[in-house]
Amino acid sequence: MNEKAKMLAGEFYNPLDKELVQLRLQARLKTESFNNISAANAEERTAIINSLFGSSSANIYIEPTFQCDYGVNIHVGENFYANFGCVILDVAEVRIGDNCAIAPQVGIYTATHPVDPKQRLSGLEYGKPITIGNNCWIGGNATINPGVTLGNNVVVASGAVVTKNFGDNVVIAGNPARVIKTV
Repeated sequence: MNEKAKMLAGEFYNPLDKELVQLRLQARLKTESFNNISAANAEERTAIINSLFGSSSANIYIEPTFQCDYGVNIHVGENFYANFGCVILDVAEVRIGDNCAIAPQVGIYTATHPVDPKQRLSGLEYGKPITIGNNCWIGGNATINPGVTLGNNVVVASGAVVTKNFGDNVVIAGNPARVIKTV
């Protein structure tokens, strides 16, 4: 199994593999281009994002700056909006449903590293997929950690650190995030 296949399978992989380095470079060049296009050229921005993501709708809007690892592992539904400073580390799949909004400075991180210091020194890493349901709103400066699944109609409060799964129709807040209200 090559390093890319290991990465996508959630196994330990070498991020310095030549193929992965090249794929990240391609994503960096696309996000660099996206982040430098005038706000007057929204269609050009959308075209770049649609070419970067694994799948997306025509009705997608992302404010610069936007950063990701690969892009191709990101899948977003209809009516997607991400505000300034969004970072999605997509070494594993990120699936975001329809009608989702992401506030400024949100981090969605599938990438993770071994806890054991000796393993961590090896340079190997792995990823855990993230799924965000339909009609979700992720508040500013929130962090979604590797392996998290959020149900439909979830609101993540500003600054929340989401470390575990949550079902439908809840508002979550805090570090670590917990349910503070049902919708």
